[in-house]
Amino acid sequence: MSLCPNPREALRTAAKERVLIFDGAFGTQIQDRKLTEADYAGELGLKADQKGNNDILALTRPDVIADITRAYLDAGSDVISTNTFSANRISQADYAAEDQVAAINIASAKIARALADEYAEKDAANGLDCPRFVAGAIGPTNKTLSLSPDVEDPGFREISFDELVAVYKEQAEALIEGGADFILIETVFDTLNAKAGVMAVKQLEADLGRDVPVMISMTLTDLSGRNLSGHTVEAFWYAVRHANPVTIGLNCSFGADQLRPHVQVLSGIADTLLMAYPNAGLPNELGEYDEMPATTAGLVKQWAVNGQANILGGCCGSSPSHIKAIADAVAGVAPRAVPSAPTEMRLAGLEPFVVAA
Repeated sequence: MSLCPNPREALRTAAKERVLIFDGAFGTQIQDRKLTEADYAGELGLKADQKGNNDILALTRPDVIADITRAYLDAGSDVISTNTFSANRISQADYAAEDQVAAINIASAKIARALADEYAEKDAANGLDCPRFVAGAIGPTNKTLSLSPDVEDPGFREISFDELVAVYKEQAEALIEGGADFILIETVFDTLNAKAGVMAVKQLEADLGRDVPVMISMTLTDLSGRNLSGHTVEAFWYAVRHANPVTIGLNCSFGADQLRPHVQVLSGIADTLLMAYPNAGLPNELGEYDEMPATTAGLVKQWAVNGQANILGGCCGSSPSHIKAIADAVAGVAPRAVPSAPTEMRLAGLEPFVVAA
């Protein structure tokens, strides 16, 4: 159970004081540990090979997930995510592990919750008011609601909206049961998929009879600033704003340098907290990330200095060293002022204008 009875307001309060820090990548940290099939499979007795199924490590090697999470907390993370990017029924079908979905999400959330509370209690004992938050991570799956995977049949879809809602709801329910403060719908390449995620959370809210705050993070598929379903950052924000997300933002896509103009635009129009966590640059020809922590930190610091971000972290290729460098770089920088009037649409670099009633 979270130490914060109202995580939505607690996060907003903390974000008024300083730029908050998110965590970094799990995948590359897991890869660095050179785990074997036995590490992944454990004693679950699943029919398919599990090597590469990073999410299932919450059940078979929880010490690895805890170790990575602790490293990010030591680096300065205020918000940590669960290692559940692919812990949904669709993605786990690749490993014949569909029946493990609830257990994976509950276990991963419990790991993050216990460590977040441990660090929050340690801060409190030292006279510091530094709550730590848990974001239950939900990835996009490999299905898209907006586009057909069959060029011969543009109207074909591999999954329906209602089916995807059910997939997301199963995962979100388990994450909340495990102690997550927020549901993070991240790496959104299809806006309609994000809407299915939002619908799932709204249904969960109705079942639980309480607020389940969402974080939403878009990923861009080209430098023009659109996702796979063709939405710009402006269009995406207005498509999901009704969900009242506690944060909106951008992740993955590119490095911080390429994301800069799109963060600027989103910062000018979003009347909620902005969370951005770019990749550690662009991958090299081997698919590896070479950008050094100081470089990433210097780039995202400019977003903070320009008043364009409330929460900063890293995505693919980032490490605890990147997160520590970011935390050090933005220490003392004033946080972004969230636009207070929803009728004021702010264009990047221009004075606010008021939309006529």
